[in-house]
Amino acid sequence: MKCIYCGHNESKVLDSRNSDETNSIRRRRECLNCGRRFTTYETVETTPVLVVKNDGSRQPFDSNKVKNGIIKACEKRPVSMGQIDSVVLEIEKKAQSMPNQEISSAEIGEMVMEALKNLDEVAFVRFASVYRKFADITSFKKLLENM
Repeated sequence: MKCIYCGHNESKVLDSRNSDETNSIRRRRECLNCGRRFTTYETVETTPVLVVKNDGSRQPFDSNKVKNGIIKACEKRPVSMGQIDSVVLEIEKKAQSMPNQEISSAEIGEMVMEALKNLDEVAFVRFASVYRKFADITSFKKLLENM
C-alpha cells in the first residue's frame, strides 16, 4: 500500500478489524520508509446490479430508492430505522446475488412487500396499495384476504 505521506510503496499492517456497517476491513498501517501511520479500508468490489424497469429500460440498483419507499410506507408506524435498514440490506444482498446481475423492478417490489408483511401489516398494505395500483376495492379486498 502506498504511503499517503511520502509515497513509499511498502507498509506493514499493525491492526486489522472488520467493520460490520460497511462490510469492509479497516487496516492500520505503518510506512516502512517514514514510519508514519495511516488507515486504509478494504472492500469487496461488486459488479453493479441493473434494475430492469417495466418499460424495458435499465438503471443501476439504488438502495436509497428502496429505503425511501419503505420509510413512506412505515410513516407513523412503530418501525425503527434499524429495522428498515435491515430490510434494505437484505433486499440489496438478494439483488447482488442474482446470477446475471439484473433484477426486475417487479421482483424488488415483491421483496419489499414480503419483508413489510412480516414487519408491519399496515405498512405492507400502504406499500401494496401504491405498488399494485389497485383499481377498485375488490382487488384490495383480495390482497387482504390472502394475508
